[in-house]
Amino acid sequence: MISSASLAENLETASHLVHSAAQAGAKVIALPEYFCLMGLQDTDKVQARESFGKGPIQTAMQNLALKNQVYLIAGTIPLEASDKNKVLNSTLVFDPHGLCIARYDKMHLFGFETSQERYQESETIEAGRQVTTVRIQDQGKDWVLGLSICYDLRFPELYRQHEVVDCQVIPAAFTHTTGKDHWEILLRARAIENQCYFLASAQGGLHQNRRQTWGQSMLIDPWGQIVQQLPTGEGFVIGQLQSKTLNEVRSKLPALKHRKLVG
Repeated sequence: MISSASLAENLETASHLVHSAAQAGAKVIALPEYFCLMGLQDTDKVQARESFGKGPIQTAMQNLALKNQVYLIAGTIPLEASDKNKVLNSTLVFDPHGLCIARYDKMHLFGFETSQERYQESETIEAGRQVTTVRIQDQGKDWVLGLSICYDLRFPELYRQHEVVDCQVIPAAFTHTTGKDHWEILLRARAIENQCYFLASAQGGLHQNRRQTWGQSMLIDPWGQIVQQLPTGEGFVIGQLQSKTLNEVRSKLPALKHRKLVG
């Protein structure tokens, strides 16, 4: 997506893309970070925050999951924080019944400053504290998904706190400046070292607030190979998780069993 400052417009775009992906056969769909709002000011998301369990954004996501009969990983939604001037930047997972089955609040808050750009998420976002995985079912098989958000990607110790997962899902809004040099390298490294799929759903383009995001949404396999990617703009990538691929990678190179520093 290339989300704007209009909540209604973004929800309409998300609805269209989710429906299109579901029609193409997707059973698990992930939206990018800030899918619902890329405000003109950082404080705009504070004005749009919702209480966990109710609000127009969450209702729209529940209905999308139910209508399309998919597991919907709803990018990030601004939820109430203990500080009334901040939000929790939260990923919510909805099942095909429209029920919220998991929540992850972004732990690592982005800070970056040059003479041309400045980002300081800690000014409007409260850091989360809980590591989250979620189990889903498809065709009689349980799949374990790990949840992280954008800047979390730079902290490999977070992924080591997860149980062994089949796929890590990471909604993001990487800046163009950092994304062009680091995004793909970090994603493929995390997939290789954790021997799992990585599904990265990213903002990708020039936004109404003049912020430019890198894009390159992609699905990566456990060997670090890109299954499919979308360089920039609106759209979706699609691929199939293969138990056989996971088992082959982990059996021929059992690195996860060779770990010495655990816990």
